[in-house]
Amino acid sequence: MARYGMAIDLARCVGCYSCAMACKAENTTSSGVWWNKVLSKEEGEYPNAKLSALPIACMHCDNPACVPVCPAGATYKRGDGIVIQDKDKCIGCKLCVSACPYGARTFLDDYKSYYPNYGASPQERLGAASHKVDTVEKCTLCVHLMDAGEEPACVQACPASARVVGDLDDPTGSIAKLLASRRSVQLQVEKGTKPKVYYLS
Repeated sequence: MARYGMAIDLARCVGCYSCAMACKAENTTSSGVWWNKVLSKEEGEYPNAKLSALPIACMHCDNPACVPVCPAGATYKRGDGIVIQDKDKCIGCKLCVSACPYGARTFLDDYKSYYPNYGASPQERLGAASHKVDTVEKCTLCVHLMDAGEEPACVQACPASARVVGDLDDPTGSIAKLLASRRSVQLQVEKGTKPKVYYLS
């Protein structure tokens, strides 16, 4: 079975937020909820200033800190390595939120519209059914698309082709070849979570 992971090429990433917006559109997340985030930082001074970007989402860890702390079994890792949050089992205790060192989880206290003065849009009304108030949410690696043989929305939307997703254990696959040919880092490896998102420097 595959063991899915992601590589993000920071040399290609332009900090355009396409990944974050595609994620919101695909998963109809509530106003203020971001499963995909882009942290940006200005460096240097004019005329030699530059903007660096660091996309952040669930790391779909090999040893996820969120799984063992969940008393309801709502958080689990699939056989293919994708970490899933079952909203129907979640009791909203937020232990997984505290355990995650990447800030990848959000407690949904209310499903808020982007148009409070006009009511929810048709897309929001349709999407609200896939969310459950008083539970925790996170990036799913667009598992519904992955299971259909498609790439996650963030990967499809990236105009710079900075994101690659695939089977880390397949040496002939694009992600394995990329990681073998480029230097990469993972975030907070000292936590022992074994994150499966690799940043190419």
